[in-house]
Amino acid sequence: MRLKQSKALSLISLATKAGKTVSGEFSTEKETKSGRAELVIVAEDASDNTKKEVFRTCVISMKYQFIFYKDKDTLGHAMGKEFRASLAVLDAGFAKGIKKQIEDERQTMA
Repeated sequence: MRLKQSKALSLISLATKAGKTVSGEFSTEKETKSGRAELVIVAEDASDNTKKEVFRTCVISMKYQFIFYKDKDTLGHAMGKEFRASLAVLDAGFAKGIKKQIEDERQTMA
């Protein structure tokens, strides 16, 4: 029996296939600093250094939202890669949908 994938992960997968995401610390930071990132997602099991760098980049710019979500393996799998500690969503529509689905998941779990 196959486990149902979350809607947020499905949207991350679709955004990746559409070329609307980048992943990895360097690419995420680059797109955030350039102003193209709409949402930054960081794996909950990312290193403290990665979390600190993403937080610093997002807070300094005062524009970007970021969310801690799932783990590196799950995020990587959703993107069709091995593992990813961070990713940036470059499309406002995808970012809004992903954020809403993550918030809905968290409310259902609470």
